Amino acid sequence: MLLSQKKERERRFTLALRAGIPVLILISLIFYISVLDKSETFIFTLKDGILITAITFITIYFIYFLMNLSVQETLLDETTQSFNKKAFIEKLQQYQPKLLVSLTIENLPSLNQNYSSDQIDNLLYTITRKLNLIFKQHGLDTVLIGRYTGSEFMIALNDDLYHIQTILETFIKENQTINHIEVNYRFAIITNTNDDFNKMISQLHDILASQTLEEDNKEIPANNIKDAKELSVIEKAVIHSVQMKKLLLSFRPLLNTQSNAIDTYEIAVKLKSNTQNNILPRDFLPIINRLGLGREYDLMLVQHIIDLLPLVDDKISFTFNLSPFSLRDTSFQEKLFAYLDKKQVDSSRLIIQLYERKTHHNLSGYLKTLKKFRSHGIRICIDNFGSSNASMEYMKHFKFDMVQFDRDYVSSLDNKTSYAMLKSLIKMSQDLHITTVAKWVDKEEQKEKLKALGINYLQGFGISKPITETQLIDQYNQ
Repeated sequence: MLLSQKKERERRFTLALRAGIPVLILISLIFYISVLDKSETFIFTLKDGILITAITFITIYFIYFLMNLSVQETLLDETTQSFNKKAFIEKLQQYQPKLLVSLTIENLPSLNQNYSSDQIDNLLYTITRKLNLIFKQHGLDTVLIGRYTGSEFMIALNDDLYHIQTILETFIKENQTINHIEVNYRFAIITNTNDDFNKMISQLHDILASQTLEEDNKEIPANNIKDAKELSVIEKAVIHSVQMKKLLLSFRPLLNTQSNAIDTYEIAVKLKSNTQNNILPRDFLPIINRLGLGREYDLMLVQHIIDLLPLVDDKISFTFNLSPFSLRDTSFQEKLFAYLDKKQVDSSRLIIQLYERKTHHNLSGYLKTLKKFRSHGIRICIDNFGSSNASMEYMKHFKFDMVQFDRDYVSSLDNKTSYAMLKSLIKMSQDLHITTVAKWVDKEEQKEKLKALGINYLQGFGISKPITETQLIDQYNQ
């Protein structure tokens, strides 16, 4: 039995006692006064019978009413029988766990579309049972398991950090298929150093978001263990850096295969910090988004880039990433376009990168937004092209100025299938007069194959290492 079910039974039993005992005492007193306290022989009258029957009925009704109310205010999630969100948060305050874990069913939205509601409910219930079982098998009987959102389980416990990580990795390995349904998991662990559990849960979500960024970037392996105190320090540093506009830009050269010259740079961003090392996007972007600072950060970045344009050769362009949420924000648009008018720069030297895993639900509205940026001369690039159905869906409805192919195509040029797919994507782009970019080019043989395929730009350590902002300005002002 789950700990949540035990606690729910205890709660209902306690409620029944609290409701029933006072009424039973009342009945006993009435019986004593009306029967036992009389010196003469007791004669049970119709009036006494009606009175006792009425009291008994009221007692049963009152207890039933409270029990029914108890069910409505249950501790349990109806589907999984684990703690529901509200109860889980309340229990955290009492339990004071050392570790807090978020276990997410990544592909649940897809599963919901392909399986019945009964099958999904049974899947989630089975996952809860299997989680409880594996913890018990490792000697952990007091583990809080709660369903925090539709696809997310929260787990609170007191144990060694890396022991729990091992247990979760074992669980995932052994339960990739449940009830003939393939399940994809992601988890993150945070160590407890304070009593602000709501903030810790937000930080857990930051860790999960950073894992997604790391996967998209494919540079750094995902780290799913963090310390709450450390994350709080990072959060303060991020807020300060954004407020003080402390950006640290590096520039990755893109080689034009036709002119054999560098005329475009891809910009990577870090935040400067006075208290610790420079903060990477995988750490600061989830925090910025959670705190609602995304528009402020994106505007700060694009204004910095606009200010940089007059300091380099007028044939140089910059490609950089902006959040789709910022692009769709009318206030952000107005501020950006006003700044462009004020600075009187050639806006075609700005190339906004887009990368979305899923097609926007209001695709026509989003495409109108992109056309608005295009009307101001800004070019639009889709990043990691060919890595998802979303990029192809966008291509059907919007003519991009540039596409940057997913890294897997470049690293798999020896694979006949990958090579054929890349070749067809390049041919399609050429037919549509779209500029093509291959990133992560490290070897000479990659360069030659990509040039033979007709790629327009190459980027990577095989072309040139990134340079700093100071190096960039010096290079064009000697």
